[in-house]
Amino acid sequence: MILMIRNVRINGEGEPADVLTVNGQIAQIGRKLENPFPHAEVIDGDGASAIPGYIDQHVHVTGGGGEGGFKYQVPGIRVSDIVSAGVTTLVGLLGTDGTTRSVENLVAKVKGLKEEGLTAYCLTGAYEYPSPTITGSVKKDIAFIDEVIGVKIAISDHRCSNISKRDLIRLASEARLGGVLANKPGIVHMHIGRGKKKLDDVFDILKTEDIPIQVFRPTHVGGIFDDAIRFANLGGYIDFTADPEGKKTAGQLVKAFSLAPKENITLSTDSNGSFPKWNEKKELIGMSAGKITNLHQVIRCLVQDYQIPLAEAIRVSTENVAKALKLYPRKGVLREGSDADLLLLDSDCRIDTVVAKGAVMMKNKKVLKKGVFEE
Repeated sequence: MILMIRNVRINGEGEPADVLTVNGQIAQIGRKLENPFPHAEVIDGDGASAIPGYIDQHVHVTGGGGEGGFKYQVPGIRVSDIVSAGVTTLVGLLGTDGTTRSVENLVAKVKGLKEEGLTAYCLTGAYEYPSPTITGSVKKDIAFIDEVIGVKIAISDHRCSNISKRDLIRLASEARLGGVLANKPGIVHMHIGRGKKKLDDVFDILKTEDIPIQVFRPTHVGGIFDDAIRFANLGGYIDFTADPEGKKTAGQLVKAFSLAPKENITLSTDSNGSFPKWNEKKELIGMSAGKITNLHQVIRCLVQDYQIPLAEAIRVSTENVAKALKLYPRKGVLREGSDADLLLLDSDCRIDTVVAKGAVMMKNKKVLKKGVFEE
């Protein structure tokens, strides 16, 4: 599989260049490259910006939800939705519902997405503790199941299991050891609700235990902004959740850029997860669902509303995430030897073309790659 992309500006910077991809990897980047493969597919970028494919580390690939009854279960994600969002690598997970949905189902869905040509991983566990697993052990799931790179847990939320500090230490230790054995991130991806404790237990653990801060990965940190900034300045990664219009999250990111190390800040979508609305009595009063397209909407707002250079704006969804998940430099960057995952953006910063592992999945804003059962 050979693809030549001509006349693109890498990360929106510099003079137009060409990108040659061979067998799913970037073989060469340079100006006016010779094409030694006469039968290669050629795309004329016409001056478009070429950026790495997005990495979304929080996707409910099997669907989330469950609050309010079975009718509120969100459907699983479609391949075409992922492609149209410019996401070429994702991490699937479970949420509130680890009862009617299973880790087995999650791993199966992730394997299917890989068969469709995307790069996909997942997390064992769910909101509750003890964590649901396949092997009976978080450590073993991470060590022996290729797709599993960490564990999910919920803290500081009225729907969580209210895991104790002692058990959170044990969970983090298991995840870390599983990661060490399998050369994986071995992370504890933490849903942070609007509860009173916020990150208090994590800060206490960091004071008394030897677990590296990078094991703990708080997400939805827009609701605990001050704690998140403190955590990032201690060396941890903090993950913001993209809102539908992009403006609110973009504003939070810009503020965070000025207060914490930029390289420790990431962005994800919570796509296909439920977004319940609760009143003061914790009663359900409304429901919506996350969309994976929210990711690019935030990036676009950073560029157009806050004049953040494109090369800097995309890092929260490319380079930073790749480094956090031990995927860099295979993912998250456009350089020779990296995976051929890239997007072409038009002059209005909209996604025009999507390439995943060297395969053209979207071209001229038309999705070419759909799932087996999509119409």
